[in-house]
Amino acid sequence: MFEIFVIAFGLGLDAFSLAAAFGMCQKVCTLNTRFRLSLSFGLFQFFMPLVGFYAGLRVARFIESIDHWIVFMVLSFVGGKMIYDALSKNEGETMVDISQGIFLLVASIATSIDSLAVGFSFALLKDGILFPAFIIGVIASIMTFVGVTFGYQVGRKYISNPEVVGGIAIILIGLKFSWSTL
Repeated sequence: MFEIFVIAFGLGLDAFSLAAAFGMCQKVCTLNTRFRLSLSFGLFQFFMPLVGFYAGLRVARFIESIDHWIVFMVLSFVGGKMIYDALSKNEGETMVDISQGIFLLVASIATSIDSLAVGFSFALLKDGILFPAFIIGVIASIMTFVGVTFGYQVGRKYISNPEVVGGIAIILIGLKFSWSTL
């Protein structure tokens, strides 16, 4: 049980980091926005271990060799787009709501790639996956909510251009993914 919570917390850190960076970029961060992001990240963190568990070792070998590059490219695109939008927008123009649409889908997938690998390892151990996946999803959801709230509170108060800082942070998270597997 303890190991499951440690794994869930470790996986939730990526969701927390990304949510904090996203929170920095919001001019207004409603409760609905926070819940949407938290629910999406939590659901993907729940379902990816299930997918990983049932997919088996063949797919694991393929994904393991390129997953870090996929995550890096996706997060670099999202972060680069945020920086571009921040630097090219007119005064008073609002940023895209990153808790909706394609950005939400991309971020949800990117933060849950590691959960896919965890599902594969549970398959190797021949352990059950439903309860661990549930715990992973709930903890990721909570950490996402806390992260986006924290990022929003800190970003607007202490950072003059949080959209650029958030975009850079997202790219750095992508770099962390790619470097951690080299």
